[in-house]
Amino acid sequence: MHRPSRTTGRVFLGGQTMSKEIKSKRTTAASIRDMKKTGDKITMLAAYDYSTALKIDKSGIDIILVGDSLGMVILGYDSTLPVTMDDMIHHTKAVSRGARHAMVVGDMPFMSYHRSVDEAVGNAGRFLQEAGAQGIKLEGGREMAGTVRSISSAGIPVMAHLGLTPQAIHTLGGYKVQGRDSETARRMVEDAHILQDAGAFSLVLECVPGPLAGEITDALDIPTIGIGAGVHCDGQVLVVNDMLGIYEGFTPKFVKQYADLDSLLLKAFTHYIDDVKSGTFPGEEHTFL
Repeated sequence: MHRPSRTTGRVFLGGQTMSKEIKSKRTTAASIRDMKKTGDKITMLAAYDYSTALKIDKSGIDIILVGDSLGMVILGYDSTLPVTMDDMIHHTKAVSRGARHAMVVGDMPFMSYHRSVDEAVGNAGRFLQEAGAQGIKLEGGREMAGTVRSISSAGIPVMAHLGLTPQAIHTLGGYKVQGRDSETARRMVEDAHILQDAGAFSLVLECVPGPLAGEITDALDIPTIGIGAGVHCDGQVLVVNDMLGIYEGFTPKFVKQYADLDSLLLKAFTHYIDDVKSGTFPGEEHTFL
């Protein structure tokens, strides 16, 4: 198996030319597994629409996750729990249209894979058949092993998810770091092995102490992708709205903001309002004769 080949592109920022690698082939579950073997860090961002996916894909990202976090950052819910399969399929379709090279992974929403294995396989299949994704993600440990095995056996790549699992927020008692006590940590290590054996091609570790995430990463053959889990994971993921500074909700400690688009957007909107009210816009250059 081979990683997707890359070609060198040129990006112009602030008058300076910067080289970067752009994929020429689609990233796959197999190439993601190979990246762990070669020590090539995996990059993933969560995004929800065509225009954003198009720009992320051009940057050379490895994976775009269409996360059920869209419930909060796009749909305005207080949690991920109200998100439906139809919501996820709708947004995954949009992202898939914009992603030509990145692997697109669709997040299985709450109760879409819990009632029965058959329903889980059917819903997972919708992400590939209807929405154009190349894999799915689901939350949970050993209790999900049979579901992971069945979905994987159907030819659908599965990304597993341990640690802080937002769909279980009421059970966990809030958005808290997971695995700080020895018993929980031991169980998480065991769950990671079980999910790998069940066929998961990768594992998201969310809000897990760095040393524990490093231990799990070293113990597994499949790659780990961290979010609030330290530098020792095989890759990292952030929500694009968080890293661009355009989500007004709570910003977790693990988020690094690479831009402050919130103030830039507000300035643009108020400038537009001022131009319209003052009659400055539209000008002659914006008017048909």
